[in-house]
Amino acid sequence: MKRRIDKVLMEWKNRRLRKPLVVRGARQVGKTHSITSFGRQEFDSMMHLDFELDRRLRRIFDGDLTPANVLLQCEAYTGKTAVPGKTLLFLDEIQACPRALLSLRYFHEQMPALHVIAAGSLLEFALEDVAFPVGRVEFEWLRPLCFDEFLWAAGLDHLAAQIPGLDANQPVPDALHEKLLEQLRLYFLIGGMPEAVSTFVESHVLATVVPIHQTLCQSYFHDLSKYGARVDRECLEHIFEQIPARVGGQIKYTSLHPEKRIEKIKETLRVLERALLIHKVHATSAQGLPLGADASPNVFKAVFLDIGLMQHVCGLSARDILDERDLLDVYRGALAEQFVGQELLVHANGSENGRLYYWARPQKSSSAEVDYLLVRQGRIIPIEVKSGAWGRLKSLWIFLQEHPHCKAGIILSSAPTRADAAGVVKALPLYARLGDG
Repeated sequence: MKRRIDKVLMEWKNRRLRKPLVVRGARQVGKTHSITSFGRQEFDSMMHLDFELDRRLRRIFDGDLTPANVLLQCEAYTGKTAVPGKTLLFLDEIQACPRALLSLRYFHEQMPALHVIAAGSLLEFALEDVAFPVGRVEFEWLRPLCFDEFLWAAGLDHLAAQIPGLDANQPVPDALHEKLLEQLRLYFLIGGMPEAVSTFVESHVLATVVPIHQTLCQSYFHDLSKYGARVDRECLEHIFEQIPARVGGQIKYTSLHPEKRIEKIKETLRVLERALLIHKVHATSAQGLPLGADASPNVFKAVFLDIGLMQHVCGLSARDILDERDLLDVYRGALAEQFVGQELLVHANGSENGRLYYWARPQKSSSAEVDYLLVRQGRIIPIEVKSGAWGRLKSLWIFLQEHPHCKAGIILSSAPTRADAAGVVKALPLYARLGDG
């Protein structure tokens, strides 16, 4: 399965000044598959150590962490010889062996020629408890398949090549536009979890995806039970099911679980964030950069891990999505806002430092809200995810009037590309590519 991370891994491999690479992401997003495929194709040999599959591997890192000692034991375990420049050492599910995380520092300092990649699904929890070798490793994110990758998986590379970027001024031809919307409708249903995508591509039957979504949700509950000592399990399951239904709307702690104390709800949300199952979108006044400087810690919306899992947890049926004429009207527009949030995280690694922001006007007498704020080349670009006529875009126009340093805005809808007469606001199709390349 072709992924955007393939190019990132190749660039990392070929760099002369290179550090051990840590690939982060939720469970089942394809980290192991992408890295092992890369190792088989680009190296003479690969040492793959999975710390969850074989717990005995942790003993290798119990004592001396010098690369020479670690590799000697790895060679004995795998029956392979490590040759710097020709061998990939892949430390999988590394969160299960904290001392393996520490060893990355010594690989960087004492054996920089050896290619080392580590990956972990619940890595964010481990990073809290380990003196991580900051500055001696590189990080990369892997998330569920974005729309580009979904089209690649379906063998529609030619269609993916037609997706316009932020700078597009000409509309996609009508026939291609309709085809892209048709595929986007399928993506709303299937989502970007690799198993769900590959199953649909092979079967072309939507019903085959439902049990996969169900199993994935159950597996996330199982994983989170490992952290039961940190959080109320009943509260965790309740909020896990609440968040997808609240995508697109401002979230209040008390509304998530009225029977629980706010501190317990906050801790539950932190666990879900560390497991990368949700991503908070914080409100900001957007008076300047960085956006996080005046962001509110207690006013936020949320994006779920995956749009396919979101519609499954919300109980939406395929017919709900297939029958809706405009995708932006499905489930009050929440699925469209979820889609845009996912795309921002994949293509741009968030609008700023891996985080997403939106604008909420604080005046109660005249409330206004812009769905996302994008930062590009030092510029703040407001993004509205809307159906209907331009005249309804009150919040976007208010934002531009109150933020004269922001020169232009973007509307995402089911309509083709067009701009207003003054060139201040541009409408792009919902499937437009919001990041680099």
